[in-house]
Amino acid sequence: MGKYLLILPLLALLTSGCSIKRLTVNKIGNALAAGGNTFASDDDPELVKAAVPFSLKVMESLLVESPKHKGLLLATSRGFTQFAYAFVEQDADELEDKDLTAATEMRVRARKLYLRARNYGLRGLEVNHRGVEKALRADPKIATKTATKEDVPLLYWTAVSWAGAVSLGKDNPELIGEVPIVEALIDRALELNESFDYGAIHSFLISYEMSRQNTADSVEARARKHFDRAVELSGGQLAGPFVSLAEAVCVQKQNIKEFKALLERALAINPDARPEWRLVNLIMQRRAKWLLGRTDELFLNKDENKTAK
Repeated sequence: MGKYLLILPLLALLTSGCSIKRLTVNKIGNALAAGGNTFASDDDPELVKAAVPFSLKVMESLLVESPKHKGLLLATSRGFTQFAYAFVEQDADELEDKDLTAATEMRVRARKLYLRARNYGLRGLEVNHRGVEKALRADPKIATKTATKEDVPLLYWTAVSWAGAVSLGKDNPELIGEVPIVEALIDRALELNESFDYGAIHSFLISYEMSRQNTADSVEARARKHFDRAVELSGGQLAGPFVSLAEAVCVQKQNIKEFKALLERALAINPDARPEWRLVNLIMQRRAKWLLGRTDELFLNKDENKTAK
């Protein structure tokens, strides 16, 4: 909480002389980029939903003054991605049955936020890899070869935000054509540090593998392999992997019994057991409850003793 209490007094110094202004910007940027558990440990998602936009706008303002602050670029990319998913796209999914027009408008907004996040991620990668965006668009696999383990957070958040935009822009041929870039970024991140952030890469790939094209292996087998590793790395204390497998694999395979079991496991996690994961677990448990409420819509065969062949 301390770093946020310091932000407003420091912002007042931004009208001071050039050197003081630059120092102030970097101090605030370093504080925000360092992250912390202020939001992550919160038990009130709605409060966070109202507070995050201010934090994001502060970071954008600071980036105007310090456009190559790598840590701040990462934090801004991460923040817009998380906000787009947790508080815009998920709200749209829940609203769709009641108001399709409003839900569609919210998805358009979410796509814009994801692209905003992607752009900050690319700018972050550009700090140490000049011309990286142009190189990615020319040959993504070759372009990512220059990335190092230090780049993994930016590789991850750039890929996740880009994938989010693609998933909400399936009517946009240009975005669909950028899928190979997303895959090159996330695959390189996995290669460099597969245990990043307690299995975050594996957790993302649970869903992504189910839509990956031109793979020799079974996409389901790949997704389940990532699920097992994500659960292992998180000690089974993150709800995300369980929700992802249920939604991405069980629905497609019409395995209602496993679907329910996975979501019940997600809901059984105690959000207070790991305070630093409290918010993300509450958000994913909300999705688990929503998915359970849609069981009749998602499964044609309601017999739990039968699964898809």
